[in-house]
Amino acid sequence: MSEPATPQPRDGVAVDARNLGGPAPDPEGRPTVVVLDYGSGNVRSAVRALERAGAAVTLSAKPEDALNADGLVVPGVGAFATVMDELKSVDGLRIIGRRVAGGRPVLAICVGLQVMFERGVEHGVESEGLGEWPGTVELLPAPVVPHMGWNTVKVAEGSKLFEGIEDERFYFVHSYGVQEWEFDVSQPRMAAPLVTWSEHGAPFVAAVENGPLCATQFHPEKSGDAGARLLRNWVASLKPKTSR
Repeated sequence: MSEPATPQPRDGVAVDARNLGGPAPDPEGRPTVVVLDYGSGNVRSAVRALERAGAAVTLSAKPEDALNADGLVVPGVGAFATVMDELKSVDGLRIIGRRVAGGRPVLAICVGLQVMFERGVEHGVESEGLGEWPGTVELLPAPVVPHMGWNTVKVAEGSKLFEGIEDERFYFVHSYGVQEWEFDVSQPRMAAPLVTWSEHGAPFVAAVENGPLCATQFHPEKSGDAGARLLRNWVASLKPKTSR
């Protein structure tokens, strides 16, 4: 019998090609987190930041890894339509949908947040998103775009993600955003999502907390101590498996 293929590094992070059943429980009891590796730019900073936040992190595009981890992180840089195409190429839409439907935590970052909405409009072209939330991603009506640098946020009351960092600044790099929140809670037992806002030319959605699905328009991995605390808050909310 031939030996299993040697894991090859992707973007500076080892990916275990022999792991066919998802990430094994961490021997130190840390929550397992998969950063979805679907070709969205440099994700090393996100992997390192999550490791520092207390997670056992794997960079993987394999559905079994992404479905079975305690937490899934969906990064995203570039154009809305391109990110959607890249997610489809690794079965990302089904993976994200199954995790959310099953109450399994997902954290989306930057364009990862944007594609959770129904649609994005860039250069006059409309693209379909995942539709987890209603709304449209559009160009920010600001004199200067992209919106690049540090900005304050107006944190939603009751936020767990921003606990202890309600008055901090976070690092943004984007030209598009969701400027209207259209979610209508029609069922009395359904808790309304917690929406955090920022402003650049107009108010835009900076973060959403909606049960198992959380997302940030800013980059927590580039947001210094405040971003590190946010990631620790998210990792601390995960419940690590003790067996498979």
